[in-house]
Amino acid sequence: MTTAKTTAKTTAAGLALLLAAACTTPTPPRVQAGTAGAAICARPQGPPAAEKPTTIDVIEQAYRCILGTYYSGATLDARALLMAGFAALTQELNRNGRDVTEATMPALTGDRTADWAAFEATYTKVTDQVPDLRDKLAVVTLEAIVAALGDNHARWTHDVKRPPGHYDGDGYGLGLTANVTGPQADANPGTALAPLFVATVQGGAAQTAGVRPGDVIEAINESAPFIGGKATPAITALYPQYPEARPVRLRLLRQDTGRRWSITLKPGLYQRDLDTLQVVRSKLLDDDVAHVRMTGFAPDAANRVLKAIARLRTGRTLSGVVLDLRGNGGGSPTEAVRLLSAFAHGKNTAYQCTVDGTCEAMRTDDTVELLGLPLVVLTDRGCASACEHFTSAIKDLRAGHLVGTRTAGLVSGPAGSYLLSNNTLLSFPDKHHLGPDREVIDKIGVPPDHHVPLTPEDAATGHDPALAKALALLHK
Repeated sequence: MTTAKTTAKTTAAGLALLLAAACTTPTPPRVQAGTAGAAICARPQGPPAAEKPTTIDVIEQAYRCILGTYYSGATLDARALLMAGFAALTQELNRNGRDVTEATMPALTGDRTADWAAFEATYTKVTDQVPDLRDKLAVVTLEAIVAALGDNHARWTHDVKRPPGHYDGDGYGLGLTANVTGPQADANPGTALAPLFVATVQGGAAQTAGVRPGDVIEAINESAPFIGGKATPAITALYPQYPEARPVRLRLLRQDTGRRWSITLKPGLYQRDLDTLQVVRSKLLDDDVAHVRMTGFAPDAANRVLKAIARLRTGRTLSGVVLDLRGNGGGSPTEAVRLLSAFAHGKNTAYQCTVDGTCEAMRTDDTVELLGLPLVVLTDRGCASACEHFTSAIKDLRAGHLVGTRTAGLVSGPAGSYLLSNNTLLSFPDKHHLGPDREVIDKIGVPPDHHVPLTPEDAATGHDPALAKALALLHK
């Protein structure tokens, strides 16, 4: 499971594609009945071929694939999807100064086949009058249809671009991360808390300009990041996506000196620290605690965590394990179950449920040897999807303590990918995720046992209060 926008134009597009592939469930292809132009809603067999233009037939294929395969497709009011798509079409016409008299939403009755025919007829009539905009109109229409699902694991992956000269170790953007993450700002801004401040500086324009962790961001492009305690869309400008390269103006406050100043940062490529690219990193703390940081539930990540703990355990007695899942965006449910199984046996780790309430339990893999060590898990709003599968199970099964802040609440269900006829990928869950106690985690998150947030002062001084609390718990 992963978190993402409805398109795959993210600053970590490569990772998003990897995790989407890892989350694909082995459901056999389904054929959707429909009018001419609809095609098979099937799993991709290997990497897609070169992308072709999006057409009304591709939009129809996606529409029918959603209605036939998505978690609640059988009960969806399809009119909501068509209305969202048509609204996006008219907005794009308006942005281009090319409004069309016939661009009026046709009457819809709730009959999925008849409504599609009415939508297609009007859509074709409109786009025929603006042929130079046809491709763009198709893209925004399909993006809006997928977005109308309101599902954080539904996306349409298309037009993935990388900057010239990019390689897998590069980052793209301003070179900083804030205490409000990109996915949080996009998908769940209601969870963001003021003040907004720089959590890490990774390189690029931010490093060149002398930005430091702990610097409070008082304005972004002259707009306040919070109004009345609520996050504003201005925060998303901190996480530009290629090929966007518009400069971002920040007003900053350095609290220890009282200095206020403004800088303009231009997005670009920057080389990240090689250590930060490792999915699993480990070290020994206080001579008796294994600290393992895991940035994603990538293939074989659970084994790498267990091997790291085994190495640190060699020749000494450990007091416990601190598993640091802050910023862990998710990945494979299988890896989440496997890692859980080192701390609990004979338990349900989650439930995957259909829209009618029929649920299938996910069980621990009891072939994994129990570690027999106390566990503290560090969490934050960057812990999403498979990370929330893991943390909710640790909490419900009382297999360890959670320290930090509530998780992201981005865990609708494991996403499967479907190949559209223009060689783009449509991804969404066919089941929804519940925790071991059958609780809903999506849009809510997993609360920690010990709430220990990071402050601007902590970031500025390099103090890690959550880690300090974890060590205190293990040394009781």
